[in-house]
Amino acid sequence: MKKLEFPKTLLMSAAGLLLSAVMWAQADKASRPSPPATATGMVNGATITINYSSPSVKGRKIYGGQVPFDKVWRAGANEATLFETNKAIRVEGLSLPAGKYSLYAIPGQKQWTIILNSETGQWGVKRSGESSRNPAKDVLSVKVKPVKTSTLSEKLVYDVTKKGFVLRWENTSVPVTIR
Repeated sequence: MKKLEFPKTLLMSAAGLLLSAVMWAQADKASRPSPPATATGMVNGATITINYSSPSVKGRKIYGGQVPFDKVWRAGANEATLFETNKAIRVEGLSLPAGKYSLYAIPGQKQWTIILNSETGQWGVKRSGESSRNPAKDVLSVKVKPVKTSTLSEKLVYDVTKKGFVLRWENTSVPVTIR
């Protein structure tokens, strides 16, 4: 009987270390260089929530630099940005059922593509640097026009408004209409 106590104790110790490491990693998100943020609001009776990580400009060229034009971007930092609606909505005129989606964007100089994808919970990029988006799981893809702003938005920010949501970062604002 005593021979079984050592492996059992070792197993329990290992499980405790693993659990504490996971808990520490979760608690540490607020101290990341791109901390987590949430935007929430009502649009035509639907509650819209966007969970994202908010990177800073830090003197860098963002669009066409840090975030390349015409390539899929996780629309934030760290994990893929999460978009949730509690009711069916219309995004730029296209139907989107209630649910949780990963939000991706393809920034362009004159036009952006906003993509809502049914796969959630993944890290935003693969080790290769490419987006973690699986195009086969795209639910909706819409084209929108970016707007150049005269004021700098140092941190990436999403705002949910009565008309939809807006992504703001650097000198760019990207409005997306929801009905």
